[in-house]
Amino acid sequence: MSNLDSYLQTDIQRRKFLEWIGLSSLALALPAMSLSGCQSGRFHEDEKQDFKNVFDLESLSRKVMGDDAIEYLNGGADDLKTVKANLEGYNKIQIRARRLIDVSTISTKVDLFGQTLDTPIILSPVGFQKFFHQEGEVATAKAAASRKHQLIVSTVSNYSVSEVAAAYGPNLWFQLYPTPDRKITKILLEKAEQAGCPVCVLTVDTPVVGNRESSGTTLFGLIEAGELKMGNLEGLLPKGMTFTDPSVTWEMIGWLRANCHMKIVKKGIVTREDAALAILHGADGVIVSNHGGRQLESNRGTIECLPEVVDEIKGRIPVLIDGGIRRGTDVFKALALGATAVCIGRPFCWGLGALGQEGVEIALDILKGELVRDMQLAGTPSIGNITKDFVSRY
Repeated sequence: MSNLDSYLQTDIQRRKFLEWIGLSSLALALPAMSLSGCQSGRFHEDEKQDFKNVFDLESLSRKVMGDDAIEYLNGGADDLKTVKANLEGYNKIQIRARRLIDVSTISTKVDLFGQTLDTPIILSPVGFQKFFHQEGEVATAKAAASRKHQLIVSTVSNYSVSEVAAAYGPNLWFQLYPTPDRKITKILLEKAEQAGCPVCVLTVDTPVVGNRESSGTTLFGLIEAGELKMGNLEGLLPKGMTFTDPSVTWEMIGWLRANCHMKIVKKGIVTREDAALAILHGADGVIVSNHGGRQLESNRGTIECLPEVVDEIKGRIPVLIDGGIRRGTDVFKALALGATAVCIGRPFCWGLGALGQEGVEIALDILKGELVRDMQLAGTPSIGNITKDFVSRY
């Protein structure tokens, strides 16, 4: 086979896969190995160091998972301009620190949907986590529970929502892709409610899959070989049916209300117009998200979208945000601009890929520890003290 033929065959496989499957924010992490090899421990003990930041975990996860996996995990749509915009948006915001305030005691607690969360740092829904580590979502759930962070489980998790809930405990949130067959969607909702999930996070930025140009050959092969199972959809999804549904409209909120008792959160809101519609149609909350830069190449970072959404909603429902959060200062800036809480994806996945449950715990400890220190240095003893007066833009 010529090089051109080989390239075309690979591209055909990738496109067939993307047509077949809808993805979570980080679904296609592609190690060049079978699932049996995707586990922690593939490094020398002297590399297991004191991690100073989440980027140290990223470096180790590359050694464990391989270049193919980490590059897809860190990748996005088209030329990655939106991935970069998510990161660079935080660099345009300055913190206006106050002095001589008692910061001997710091509280990171927030109230959200009838729960008091220990921290505003939430773990985003990430599919196919067995690509990162053999224990996948179960390892993540155990880590999130041990560190008291809210977790959202993906529709396309390898372990079922009930298995993840068993590892996590009560109040797991469920992320939903509305399949074209509403009977299947209804079954997914029932599974989530049976697992005790109080919140349904409906992803609304994926009517079709974005142009993600990294190869999906490895993942496609593993699915074809039956090595990769989708815990929530096993035996439910007919061959050829996608997770994406381009026919979904705002009426979906009403359908969800009629078919479940969970709070309904819209994930993927980036404009004031859609924030207004979310209020009009009775959403319980929104997540300002561009799918980690993996859908539309908009060139807009989510932190740049946040102010107009917050301004439109005016505190009537919670506003969360994801995308580009790598430091405690990023968390601080998002909260100052009106976010109730923030969601992280890649940072905890780097930890999962590097060290499994322990790595996720390290990532969460790093980010929360940075946030607490930053709150002390800025003069904000509690999350409620972090207001727009503490930031300026340039």
